[in-house]
Amino acid sequence: MKERSGKKVKINNISLLITIILFVALFSFGAVRYDRFLSLSTLFNLINDNSYLIIAAIGVTFVLLTGGIDISIASTIAFTCVLSAYMLKRGVPAPVVIALVLIIGLLLGAAMGYIIHYFKLQPFIVTLAGQFLMRGLCAVISTESIPISNSFYKKMALTRVMIGKGKLYSYAFIAFAVIAVAFYVLKYTKFGRSVYALGGNEQSAVLMGLPVARTKIAVYAISSFCAALAGVVFSFYTLAGYSLQNMGLELDAISSAVIGGTLLTGGVGSIIGTAIGVLIQGIIQTIVIYQNLNTWWTKVTIAALLCVFIVIQRIISIRAEKAKGR
Repeated sequence: MKERSGKKVKINNISLLITIILFVALFSFGAVRYDRFLSLSTLFNLINDNSYLIIAAIGVTFVLLTGGIDISIASTIAFTCVLSAYMLKRGVPAPVVIALVLIIGLLLGAAMGYIIHYFKLQPFIVTLAGQFLMRGLCAVISTESIPISNSFYKKMALTRVMIGKGKLYSYAFIAFAVIAVAFYVLKYTKFGRSVYALGGNEQSAVLMGLPVARTKIAVYAISSFCAALAGVVFSFYTLAGYSLQNMGLELDAISSAVIGGTLLTGGVGSIIGTAIGVLIQGIIQTIVIYQNLNTWWTKVTIAALLCVFIVIQRIISIRAEKAKGR
C-alpha cells in the first residue's frame, strides 16, 4: 500500500510541477511580448474572469479523482443563472434564490451518483442525461435572456477590494474559499483519502471497508453543488440568465483539471493544480486576444496542451509502474 501511495505522490508532484512551469512560462511570454502584461492587475483580472470556472473545475476534479466524469456541469450553471434571474425578476429574495439553486444542484448530483453506483451505469451516460435535463429546463423557463436587476446581485457584481494597482471582485473570494475548503477536504479528511482510494482501485477500496457508495454519491453531489455555486458567481459576473450560456464549459473544466495534473483514470490530482490549469487557459485566451487572433485559437491551443499532458501523465505512470516492478 505504501508503494502505491508513493507512486501516486510522485506522479502528482511531477504533474503539478509541469503545470506550474507551464503557467510561469506562458506568463513570462506575455510579459516579454506585451506592455503592462507583467502586473498584479493582469493576474487579478485572470482570477476575476475565471472565478466561476475555477469553482466548477474544482467540483469536477472530485469526480475525476474517483475515475468518473461529469458532463452536466455547464447545463447546471446555465439552469442556475436562468432560474435565479427568473425568480429574482418575480421578487423572490436573493438569499432564498441562492439557497434554492444550491440545494437543487446538490440533489441533482446526489441523484446522478446514486444511479451511477447502484444501477451500475456509465457516468458519461447518466451525466449526459443530466445535461439534457438541465438544459431543457432552461428552455422551459425562458429562451430569452433575462436581465438581473436585484440590488444584492448588483452589489456583489460591483464590490471589489483594491490591492496595489489591481482589484479583486467579491466573487473571486468565493473561488478562494472553495479552493481552501476543497484542498483541506482532500488533503486532511477521511473522505478525501476515500476519494483517492476509490480512484486508485474501487475493488481494493471495497475490501478495505471504505464507504464506496457514500463516497461516489458524495463526489457527484459536490460536483453539481459546485456547478450551481459557479452559476451563482456567473450570475454576479454577467447579471443575466440565458439558456444557451456556457455551452461546452464542461470540457473547459475537465481540461483544466487534466492540465492541472489530474489523471482521467482517477486516483491522482490536486485542487491547486486544477486552479492553475484554469488560469493557464485564461492566459492563453488573453494572449490570443492580444495577438488579435480568432478566439477559436484558444480551443486549438488548449486541445494541443490537453493531448500533451495526457501523454506526459501516461509516460510518468508507466515509468512509475516499471520502477515499482523493479
